[in-house]
Amino acid sequence: MIASVRGTVLSLRLDGAVVEVGGVGMLVLATPRTLADLRRGQEALLHTSLVVREDSLTLFGFAEADEREVFEVLQTVTGVGPKLALAVLAVHSPEELRVAVAAEDLTALKRVPGIGHKGAQRMVLELADRLGPPHELPAPRAGRAAAAAPAAAARPAPSPVVEALVGFGFNAKQAEDAVAAVTGEGGAAAPEDGGEPDLATTLRAALRHLGRH
Repeated sequence: MIASVRGTVLSLRLDGAVVEVGGVGMLVLATPRTLADLRRGQEALLHTSLVVREDSLTLFGFAEADEREVFEVLQTVTGVGPKLALAVLAVHSPEELRVAVAAEDLTALKRVPGIGHKGAQRMVLELADRLGPPHELPAPRAGRAAAAAPAAAARPAPSPVVEALVGFGFNAKQAEDAVAAVTGEGGAAAPEDGGEPDLATTLRAALRHLGRH
């Protein structure tokens, strides 16, 4: 198992990053939360989980070891594969997920695209003894999103952000409305200095907006 990778970030995508390790560029899929802290040309350390399939080897990376562990535990739930597990962590932090499972908050769990009522019930039932109890109540989502979104996410986000949201399972209308909400006046990614938008930050803000609605 590849437990971690450390190297220079060669490029960033909406769904992952290419990290050079020993002269080899490794594509690591990640959540917007993790990608927002990466910078091209700088060194990064990612805690990773390698998913092996008959026709592919896919590496998933996380800023914190706790995220990686939760990602792997999520895949023990019936019907949850690596892509859906990553979608869960794109909407909820590990601590928020623990709170939702402990409180049997099906509404919060159903905010993840691809998880319906029965899926949320399975998550509560099957994760109850695997995630551990929450350490503390999470801060209000809106407050964190506003604090985390830098001024660089300024102008309306380009179509790749909408496409990435659709890839997570939201429909085009939801995706477009979310991007408009976070990039408009007063939004979590509202413009301040007219700079170029940071796609990963805009995507993260849009996901948090969708998670509240």
